[in-house]
Amino acid sequence: MSESKQDPAQIVMKASCPAGSGIVAAVTSFLAERGCYISELSHFDDPDNHRLFMRTRFHVEQGGDDMVSLGADFPRVAGVFDMDWQMFAAEAPTRTLIMVSQYDHCLDDLLFRLHKGELNMDITAVVSNHQTLRPMVEREGIRFVHLPINADNKARQENALLDIIEETDSELVVLARYMQILSDQLCAKLPGRVINIHHSFLPGFKGAKPYHQAHARGVKLIGATAHYVTADLDEGPIIEQSVQQVDHTYTADMLVAVGRDTETIALARAVKLHTEHRVFMDGNKTVIFK
Repeated sequence: MSESKQDPAQIVMKASCPAGSGIVAAVTSFLAERGCYISELSHFDDPDNHRLFMRTRFHVEQGGDDMVSLGADFPRVAGVFDMDWQMFAAEAPTRTLIMVSQYDHCLDDLLFRLHKGELNMDITAVVSNHQTLRPMVEREGIRFVHLPINADNKARQENALLDIIEETDSELVVLARYMQILSDQLCAKLPGRVINIHHSFLPGFKGAKPYHQAHARGVKLIGATAHYVTADLDEGPIIEQSVQQVDHTYTADMLVAVGRDTETIALARAVKLHTEHRVFMDGNKTVIFK
């Protein structure tokens, strides 16, 4: 019996540069000359800042080129257009560190989707400022790290977190309802690498019990926002949002339950988009090729 033919390794390239003519043609010509077959190609020219964003997925059909050799040769094209670019092995899972406090719904949902093969990531560790979710995490065979936070040790614990991120070679940090504010210094060290989830009532209903505040005001939409973390609290570039209609029959507890659903959906979609290398930072916005 003959051996089954192995599918060729898929490569994703992300690129952005000042808008101009000939950019897409130069990239596709470079790949074609090296025997690459392009299966996906998306590009967008942002008229607000005159910048072009492009994502392509391809594999090498013929010749001896691989991602290393392609990456070594591509700077001659990128340099012409002052291009920022990255190449990724599409099948390689994103090494992801998750941070939680005491709410478990977002973590539980990510674990479920990971087991179902919906998310291409490896969880390197779960870090928490509480011990509450340790049994849940260790039951999955995942490393759990307890880093309690108070006003006196915040800087020291954030340094410890950076050490863990470096030690585990984590590429992405997901705040799955981590109820602590990251310092400006930490945000600056992890640009475009930290995803947060929160309800979409901000700035309307701040502080404790936002869903109870919403119930008192008779809101008709419940939503959640997943975004990259920046020094501007809860105002980083938005990746994904989820909404659900509600009405006067919903109690405050029912709104909390709906809120949990919208938070898990928005966060999972954002993580999937990021790990598939579909998201570009565009100032305080994102460009996403779905």
